[in-house]
Amino acid sequence: MRERTGLRTADLNREMKPRLLLATVAVAALSLVTSVATASACGQNGYSYAGLGAPTAGSGISAVITALGPFSIPNGHVAGWVGVGGPGEGPHGTDEWVQIGLSGFPGLYSDIYYEVTTPHHNPVYHEVMSNPPSDHPYRVAVLEDRPNWWRVWLDGKPVSPSIHLPQSHNQFMPIATAEAWDGGTGGACNNFLYSFQHVKVAHKPRGVFHSFTGGYKITSAKTTMKRAGAAFIAAEGTSSIRTLLFRAQLLLLKST
Repeated sequence: MRERTGLRTADLNREMKPRLLLATVAVAALSLVTSVATASACGQNGYSYAGLGAPTAGSGISAVITALGPFSIPNGHVAGWVGVGGPGEGPHGTDEWVQIGLSGFPGLYSDIYYEVTTPHHNPVYHEVMSNPPSDHPYRVAVLEDRPNWWRVWLDGKPVSPSIHLPQSHNQFMPIATAEAWDGGTGGACNNFLYSFQHVKVAHKPRGVFHSFTGGYKITSAKTTMKRAGAAFIAAEGTSSIRTLLFRAQLLLLKST
């Protein structure tokens, strides 16, 4: 599999310092705790989201994602991912997307995964790593190889072949978001708590990633998102906020 020059080693930041990550958590905790909603029926079709959408079409997106888990997942799944496309965004209103991220399922099972949906086909889920450690940062990226052809990356290495998404060039606004699905039960939302750091976008195929600026907030009725520049914390459920505050308290104790 050939190398690409567009995704530079300097952009990957593989060694995220836990103390810096917890500093972001500490700052976000006080703001989040006052606004988080208690778990109840989830959003449209049982899905809920908390993240950021780019303001314009692009050719890629990357982020360092950390699952600050484990999470309470009675049904369905949770995920934190970056990607392009979505339902109805393909040719003639078809579904078309590619995403990579961290997922979690009932029974404390988790994955690093990527998912591809092409027009007139069901989504295809690919496991990249099973049961990755929580609290570990992973740099994930989606980048256009050449017009209409995309690839997903994990910690600076490609983990997929080149993926053809017809008529996708200059059509998709990149997204970085956390997601939960209640499994179709119509019951309580799953809890999640994800840190997204160093969110970046690429503006041309095989292009260099640049820091995410502007954009729009993605939230649902039961989720909370706190942004600081090109980073944000995404949360759902009161237990996630308790975890966030506990981490903030540990950070304060260590710094005294």
